[in-house]
Amino acid sequence: MLFSYNWLKDYIEGRLPKADKLADILTLHSFEVEEVKKRRKDWLLDIDILPNRAHDSFSYLGVAREIALLSNLKFEEPDFLVKESKDKKTSGLLSVKVKDKLSCPRYTARVLTGVRVKSSPKKIRKRIESMGLQSINNIVDILNYVMLETGQPLHAFDFDKLEGSLRKEIVVRWAKVGERIKALDDKIYRLDSNILLISDKKGPLAIAGIKGGKKAEISGSTKNIVIESANFEMGAIRRARQKLNLQTDASLRFEHEPDPNLTILALNRAASLVKKFCGGNISQGVVDIYPKKVVPKKVKLDLDKLESVLGINIKGEKAISILKKIGISILDKKSNGLLVEIPTFRRDLSIEEDLIEEIGRVYGFEKIRPKSPYIPAIPPKDKMSVFWEDFSKNILKEIGFSEVYNYSFLSESLAKKLSLSKDLIVLENPISSETKYLRFSLIPGLLKNAKENLKNFKGVKIFELGKIYFKKGFSEKIALTGLITGSESFYFAKGIVDLLLEKLGISDFWYDEFEASPEDSKKSFWQKGKCAEIKIGNKEVGFLGEISSKLVNKMEIADKIVVFDFDFEKLQKLCSEEHEYQPISRFPSAVRDLAILIPKDEKVISVLNEINRAGGELVRDVDLFDIYEGEELPLGKKNLAFRVIYQSKDHTLTKEEIDDLQSKIINTLEENPKWEVRK
Repeated sequence: MLFSYNWLKDYIEGRLPKADKLADILTLHSFEVEEVKKRRKDWLLDIDILPNRAHDSFSYLGVAREIALLSNLKFEEPDFLVKESKDKKTSGLLSVKVKDKLSCPRYTARVLTGVRVKSSPKKIRKRIESMGLQSINNIVDILNYVMLETGQPLHAFDFDKLEGSLRKEIVVRWAKVGERIKALDDKIYRLDSNILLISDKKGPLAIAGIKGGKKAEISGSTKNIVIESANFEMGAIRRARQKLNLQTDASLRFEHEPDPNLTILALNRAASLVKKFCGGNISQGVVDIYPKKVVPKKVKLDLDKLESVLGINIKGEKAISILKKIGISILDKKSNGLLVEIPTFRRDLSIEEDLIEEIGRVYGFEKIRPKSPYIPAIPPKDKMSVFWEDFSKNILKEIGFSEVYNYSFLSESLAKKLSLSKDLIVLENPISSETKYLRFSLIPGLLKNAKENLKNFKGVKIFELGKIYFKKGFSEKIALTGLITGSESFYFAKGIVDLLLEKLGISDFWYDEFEASPEDSKKSFWQKGKCAEIKIGNKEVGFLGEISSKLVNKMEIADKIVVFDFDFEKLQKLCSEEHEYQPISRFPSAVRDLAILIPKDEKVISVLNEINRAGGELVRDVDLFDIYEGEELPLGKKNLAFRVIYQSKDHTLTKEEIDDLQSKIINTLEENPKWEVRK
């Protein structure tokens, strides 16, 4: 908003700082001055009034009050006294009805008779024109002048054009559907029931708080006028302004909630200026409908807290002096505290912290020297959960996995594909159907990632570590899930799991047959016969398996998918940061192959476990390198080919020792009558 430097001087006693210096002071303490430009013998300051200060500083009086406060000068208010005529009483000339007192909290009006409408005095005309307003006539220009001065919009009606023979009636009401008004800009506006009107008995006089109507326009023949100074609820004005696409200087101010107690001051100021420059008489009395008065707030201020918050000792007398200059009254003073009364025009001040900030702002935040806080330098304790999360992520990244981050939600469409809607937590107010449920597993998100990545890559190796949520007990936990694509991915994934657990310092892990319980919500994920439980000791910590071909087809993925899925909270409790050093054996290894015929529905892991159990510590590794299910094999059978690596830590194995180990493993396998070792 533009402010005239010369005009501001009218309200300040003493020598005002130069325009550039004044701009610096305001920018440092109150509002940013975007530009200072010279116009003839004046300077115009473009001041960006902050939204929280608009109700007290969106006017010359507000900015002048701020300048006087910051420059240690005396603020001088204009004369708000009114000399009324005893010949006529306002109550006998005008009545006002407000039908919605929430939308119009206060309505004040005065009647002036015998005025002369002509051009404005030069001083008033130049001042309003410098602010970008057009000069109309002395009545309208004075009202605009007072609006700029006080921040309170006003409007004048030609008294004789209002309906009624002797006593005129003004009604503040909502418009009727289809009602129209011809405004001062000669445009006709179609109204509805969301637009507040000022009307007489016959029809609209003005769009409340926005624009006057043509019907009671002030003209050269006007002799008697009604000056309106009202307070309108900001929401009502904003809705009407948006509906009509009509923004005015008045609507802008009402949308910033001016002080209701300002209406009578602005009304008296306007009436006295009209009498001074337009002649006439001010009728005795004022119409004032103010059912719910806004009263000053009382707030306690702890002076000890003032020092602790600002970090500087501002003495009590200095704080009191600043508060008084702001316009705050001191009701009670104690040794370490004050009871103060905040004027209604400072509606941004409502709690103790607001007062402390205001004192600091006026005192000067730049005077507060920075101090290092007195905090003992104690290093933070290691948070082991975060350590193991990062450690696990780094292991997987080092062996070629990419980490992904998915939202903690499942879409409605994906939940239907997985047939899981009844098992999921439903959000009360989801942003969209894509975020209707909380995820209970990381697998669905990884499947979506795999589908998108397979459009551009031949294979995918990804993992995610994140929270999952359960409907039962409304609980949550952290999961670590990895996904691999490809026909040979199951055994590759098993090797990844082995490596991960070994790196985490876990040695007593093994694989058990997976038997899904009827209530297990994940049972639909796994391909039957191709899933195993990952156990450490007797505790189940996760699963390794191939994703169901039915689910893969539903997801429109053309490749096999294998997933390892850990309950990371269980896993990290079993991790060990201390690893026992095991040197690489300097003795040679020996490799023997082993083929075994087993039923097709038998799990490979069962055979692997038996080989490791029988071979003991001398079996360093076992790899499955072939699965054959040809027609020449017995019906319902499959052939598994394993490569067994033997190695000792303390000597070279002899041929006899290796043969004995091989025989021991074969005998152990053949104890199962359904298995046949091929020789």
